[in-house]
Amino acid sequence: MNTLTRSKPPEATARPAEIVREFGPFPSAKVAGVSFDGTHLWAATGERLLAIDPDSGEVVRTLERTCDAGTAFDGKHLWQIAESRIDRIDPATGDVLASIPAPAGGGDSGLTWAEGSLWVGNYRGRKIHQIDPATGAILRTIESNRFVTGVTWVDGELWHGTWEEDLSELRRIDADSGEVLTRLEMPPGTNVSGLESDGADLLYCGSGPSGKVRAVRRPRTQRT
Repeated sequence: MNTLTRSKPPEATARPAEIVREFGPFPSAKVAGVSFDGTHLWAATGERLLAIDPDSGEVVRTLERTCDAGTAFDGKHLWQIAESRIDRIDPATGDVLASIPAPAGGGDSGLTWAEGSLWVGNYRGRKIHQIDPATGAILRTIESNRFVTGVTWVDGELWHGTWEEDLSELRRIDADSGEVLTRLEMPPGTNVSGLESDGADLLYCGSGPSGKVRAVRRPRTQRT
């Protein structure tokens, strides 16, 4: 296992996040993990996974499953943090097909799928783990200097959410060095729990106890 450590990381200058849409609040929902399967936005609300139409904002399906943190989609299955484990779920039936141990043993936060691996946030540990989806073994670890909430990959960019002292940011980081490349500040009290990309210009953010999902504009990075 490789660990990438930063003692005093360089940080980009923060800029305000551009919130372009809000979904909800959903009744009796505390939104933790979020994911996107190309058609529906999924929100983990503790006891139920909600499938949301991203155009209308309406809940179109509900799966009764323990879902108290991050959610991911691998192109076929949903992956869901449930207490100290990660479940692989059939999105058509809601059946749990397999489970692996979560790396932080219950202190896990965000979850995403990329490069054939699961990427898991460790909230108070201020880390992101890349893990083997078959065994749960940690393949490498990236360290942060803020509490880590949601995690997502888009266009080769690794993003994660922060939530600390009622302040939240969305951060794009270098997956090799952990350097903070982009910082988007959320308004005070507008917290980020889960995080997912729509594969294009939007980052979907869970908002914890407010019961909402927010869409934030992702700034495009100029590539050479």
